Amino acid sequence: MLDIDNLLTAYDEQMRGAPPIPPVGVTYEKDGPLLRIVGHYRGLVSAPRDIGLRGAELDRLIARQRDYFAARGEAVEWKTRGHDQPADLTDRLRAAGFVPEDEEAVLIGLAQEMAAAPVLPDGVTLRQVTADADMHRIAAMESAVWGDDFSWLSDDLIGRVSAAPNEIAVMVAEAEGEVVSAAWLVFREGTEFASLWGGSTLPAWRGRGIYRALVAARAQLAVARGVRFLQVDASDDSAPILGRLGFHAVTTTTPYVWSPPQP
Repeated sequence: MLDIDNLLTAYDEQMRGAPPIPPVGVTYEKDGPLLRIVGHYRGLVSAPRDIGLRGAELDRLIARQRDYFAARGEAVEWKTRGHDQPADLTDRLRAAGFVPEDEEAVLIGLAQEMAAAPVLPDGVTLRQVTADADMHRIAAMESAVWGDDFSWLSDDLIGRVSAAPNEIAVMVAEAEGEVVSAAWLVFREGTEFASLWGGSTLPAWRGRGIYRALVAARAQLAVARGVRFLQVDASDDSAPILGRLGFHAVTTTTPYVWSPPQP
């Protein structure tokens, strides 16, 4: 039986921040206790469990991140967790103009327990991809699923594969040459963790076990690399499926986003 407190401690110690090698075009910057990630489709701020600042000092740190990206004309996401300190961090983010997006559950499971042979519906195949053309196909599928422009995703995945091909494994599920689902596994060198990302599936192909098959296939890759834990930020749709596979909720995560004023 996994101990949730121990899992959360391991998550805080090993999974805050960013992978060691930034994608092409992305830079990491330190600002006090914060890690600022610049060059994604929007900026990202990652903080330790306890920022260590309070009151006006914390307000100045928050304003500095907002103003940094405002000068670049870019949006920025401050990634919060439900157990972050100080307790009034999110109130202070709101006061600085940051707006919360949907809350997700932070789930952790044992990779070995997830690494069953993938079971796919007839006519669907899985394969790992590295070609730029496949990343563009994934972005087009994501755009169709979410009804939004995900063209930035292809650049992100291409940059990750180019900078550190051993840190990411991108997989697609295909039927008759069409990408019907995609997901990727991000390794974190020097830790016990790898993270599951993606997992979007075209509506006509949902409910057939493709999502579970992608989890199993990535778990097999993780186990082969000696990874102990899989971690995922799960939506309300994905969390029940992952819970049945053996994942455990350890906290929540909510992006707080500041966006430049629209012209």
